[in-house]
Amino acid sequence: MPSQQKKIIFCMAGVLSFACALGVVTALGTPLWIKATVLCKTGALLVNASGQELDKFMGEMQYGLFHGEGVRQCGLGARPFRFSFFPDLLKVIPVSIHVNVILFSAIFIVLTMVGAAFFMYNAFGKPFETLHGPLGLYLLSFISGSCGCLVMILFASEVKIHHLSEKIANYKEETYVYKTQSEKYAISFWVIFICFFVHFLNGLLIRLAGFQFPFAKSKDSETTNVAADLMY
Repeated sequence: MPSQQKKIIFCMAGVLSFACALGVVTALGTPLWIKATVLCKTGALLVNASGQELDKFMGEMQYGLFHGEGVRQCGLGARPFRFSFFPDLLKVIPVSIHVNVILFSAIFIVLTMVGAAFFMYNAFGKPFETLHGPLGLYLLSFISGSCGCLVMILFASEVKIHHLSEKIANYKEETYVYKTQSEKYAISFWVIFICFFVHFLNGLLIRLAGFQFPFAKSKDSETTNVAADLMY
């Protein structure tokens, strides 16, 4: 492939990686990872509410990795509330999982920025094959994509398995008990998913530029090795 086309491909991959890094930084600080609705179970059972009557007992919230906000309803009007994970919710959330989500998000950002720099260096510089060259790009794309995947898996387990929304809704509630009715992933979570997909795409762009996947032997090299073995 002509060097000019390789430059264009590596520049595209570098720009995509840089955009991903900015996207993850933005997602990390926004309370738009989950949108949930919660039902005031205590109030609904007291009046035996059903159908449209349940709307008076339905609250909602949205939150990210550091803070969030919502509205509680239990038949007596809306009660807005705000919360922070640190230090407010440390006693009710799975702290180790939550900290790991933040940690892998930070690693994801750093590796994505390094990957963007490596792609630009491959486009305009003279990279060393072992680290800064295609092998290093494959490795960075794989590790970065793995970090993005871990962020999504850990956060999803925190929300679904550990019932994070219910724990937040019931925080400092002594009278009423809230139960999660629905949860959906919001913009910030899907930004992580898109960035994970971009790293997979970057691997294909490296291959498109004419470089073999790591540890993949070409037919010519295999033929040469066979011929060399026969000589001995």
